[in-house]
This record gives sequence, C-alpha cells and structure tokens, in this order.
Amino acid sequence: MHLCNAYLVPRTFYLLFAVLVLIACNSDPRPRPKGYFQIDFPEKKYVLFDEPGYPYTFEYPVYGKVLKDSTFFEAKAENPYWVNLDFPELAGRIHISYKAVGAANKFDELVQDAFKMTSKHSLKATSIDELPVKGGAGVNGFIFDVGGNAATGKQFFVTDSTKHFLRGALYFDATPNYDSIQPVEQFLYKDMQHLIQTLKWRN
Repeated sequence: MHLCNAYLVPRTFYLLFAVLVLIACNSDPRPRPKGYFQIDFPEKKYVLFDEPGYPYTFEYPVYGKVLKDSTFFEAKAENPYWVNLDFPELAGRIHISYKAVGAANKFDELVQDAFKMTSKHSLKATSIDELPVKGGAGVNGFIFDVGGNAATGKQFFVTDSTKHFLRGALYFDATPNYDSIQPVEQFLYKDMQHLIQTLKWRN
C-alpha cells in the first residue's frame, strides 16, 4: 500500500505539471486593448456667461468656472476680456483670449498668429488637423485637433472678420500624455464645441 502511494504521488505531480504547461503554451499572445481609469463624468448642463461690458456671451457647463485672466503664461493679458474656463474636478482649463479687430489688430495678422501658435506644437504633435467651424451669426473659424503629446490637443479661433476675434485652447494640469487624458479631453471637447455654437458677439 505504501509503495503504491509512493508511485502515485510523483505520477500525479507530473500529470498536473504537464497540464499547466499545455495551458500556458495555449494562452493568447495577442496584446490586450488599452484600458483607462473609469471616470464618473458629470451631467452636461449649461449656463450663460453674460457679464456686463464683455464683447461676447457664451454657454458653459455648470461644472466649469469662468475666471478673469490677468496673465497668460506670465505675460500680461492684452485686455480685460481674457478669461479662463476652469474645470477643477477634471484638472482642465480652456484659456480664452479676445482681441478687437482694427488698426492695432489687423484681421489677416490675427489669423496668421492663430495658425502660428498652433504650429508651435508640431515638435510634439503627431498630426494637426484644421477643421472649419461655424457657430451662430458672424461666428466662423477653425478648430485645431492636435494629435500626440502636445501641451494642448484642442484649440480654436472664431471671428466675424470685422470687429471680433476670439481664441481658445484646452490645457490640463498634468504632464501631456494623450493616452491618459484622452477620455477627459474628448469630454471637454464637446463643451468647447458647445461654447462655439452658442457664442454671440455684442456690437
């Protein structure tokens, strides 16, 4: 009886080992799809930004905060109509700058500057798509979809070409890494589009 048990134990061990080797060899070697942290995004509801004296109005999400921007990357804001649309819970921000078209700010130069500012990200970008955009009356321009690990992946400018010129850029309070910020960027991109669609100029 003892001899039989001594014979069965090694045999069972080798059989189990062989099964494990077969399972390991038949595992699927293909790479798994990329995964992201699950984020509970807030419900999309909008309120109107309609501050007296500002040359524009627009709708922004209730989970955002419009704050006056006195500086822009350590440079003094050109006028009091520059604002930041902050998203504290999502670590995002849309910088919004405004310029009045005129002798000091020629329309063609403003458009060229907007394209130049976007092209500065070409070193980190894998692609830059220029998408025409149209909002309400007198609101036309471009959205720039910048691929890769650029500092800002979504930018835009809109204008009526005679009086008003507004530019925006979405930034995150994090090291640029498209794979990690993509879900949040796409969520806030819809808010950027909504801002453009609801933008109105004050004459």
